[in-house]
Amino acid sequence: MKTRRLGVGLASLALVVSAAACTGEGADATGAEGGGSDPVKVQIAPEDGAKKVRPDLPVTVTADNGEVKTVKITQSGGAADEKESPEGEGGGKKATAELNDVKGSLNKDKTEWVSTQTLVPGADIKVTATAENGDGEETEVVSEFSAEAATDGKKLEVQSNFPQSGETVGVGMPVIVNFDLPVTNKLQVENAIEVVSEEPAEGAWNWFGDKMAVFRPSEYWKPEQKVHVNMRLAGVQAADGVYGVKNQRLDFEVGREQITTIDDKSHQMVVERDGKEIKDFPISNGDASTLKYTTTSGVHLTMEKYAHLVMDSATVGVPKGHPDYYKLDVNWAVRFSNSGEFTHAAPWNGSLGQANMSHGCTNMSTADAKWFHDESLMGDPFIVEGTKRELEVDNGWGYWQRSWDEWLEHSKTGKADKTDDEGTPGASTSKPENGEKENAESGEKDQKDDKESAGAGN
Repeated sequence: MKTRRLGVGLASLALVVSAAACTGEGADATGAEGGGSDPVKVQIAPEDGAKKVRPDLPVTVTADNGEVKTVKITQSGGAADEKESPEGEGGGKKATAELNDVKGSLNKDKTEWVSTQTLVPGADIKVTATAENGDGEETEVVSEFSAEAATDGKKLEVQSNFPQSGETVGVGMPVIVNFDLPVTNKLQVENAIEVVSEEPAEGAWNWFGDKMAVFRPSEYWKPEQKVHVNMRLAGVQAADGVYGVKNQRLDFEVGREQITTIDDKSHQMVVERDGKEIKDFPISNGDASTLKYTTTSGVHLTMEKYAHLVMDSATVGVPKGHPDYYKLDVNWAVRFSNSGEFTHAAPWNGSLGQANMSHGCTNMSTADAKWFHDESLMGDPFIVEGTKRELEVDNGWGYWQRSWDEWLEHSKTGKADKTDDEGTPGASTSKPENGEKENAESGEKDQKDDKESAGAGN
């Protein structure tokens, strides 16, 4: 560990001018001659020269006989040097330099700083900390060590995400992140992903299986704003021995507010934009002869759209050769569930506005279906009322089927995350257990608990 004593009021000058540094474990920084206060002693853990430090263990800076003033952590090597990550299927764009900055928090009396974010696996780490005694004399301490690299087969990465960077979406759009490996430490992963919106909101994550996390605000997004998702996954231990390997950023925009409501009984579809009705269409829903042919009621979201689509009943469990098998070429289709439900043109249906005659889709005239296709954004709320089949929360993007209280109960943090400022409900780091070991160049070195962290006091 390297230490520099910075004179009273001369900290900024001393940082520029080369000064003699003392190194070595247990070396004390001496105060200015004649000073009334004892010099401040600073400890950093992990200690200088440590190798293969677990990237999810916190960095700790403590000051004895003074206060911690600044902590700066720089990372180089491995994914820390990547300026932009590849945009794979579903997005996951931009690993920006600022996402590799490591943030932390001070205790009340400013004697201890603890990182709340993880380190990049395989990176070389430099911690520079300054502390000040009662006379205003500052001491700078530097610790340099390396983080353990993630092993092949245990590198957690984002397989896909919705929306993708650069997209404009509807006010109901969630943030959906699909991982390539199962996540068992869901709390740490939730706390590693930060959602920031221009307009104040609160939201939370729910999990659907071990590979998909979904963030939803408590109410629809306010329209016409930008949303940023900082996925600080590098160094997060997602499962036993499985670490995130890179940080990524997702940027999208929320567009105008468009909400569609269907009354199954009256066979009408009403489209409202920014609180005003702009369209009223005659439609024909599922005939409800079976549960499968009943349009689902509830709050759906528009998911994707096609100018032309082949609809094959085999994809929803009715194979070729079955009496109810069908294969149709349709135009202007907009998906609103994963159970085969679309709005689409159905010029063959003579019962629009009068009766429900479809296999579960919402049939429309060609002109009306084209208008709805052209004017829809992914994530527009699409509400169906009056049928006897309820939309399941995991059928497509039925996430608004859970009340906010239910959604919050399913979050691993159990707390709402405010999106109008940076931060998450908790830290993504793991607390070290007493006596936990980490490899060092000279062999095994004990990693004590956060009040007895190993480190050279200078």
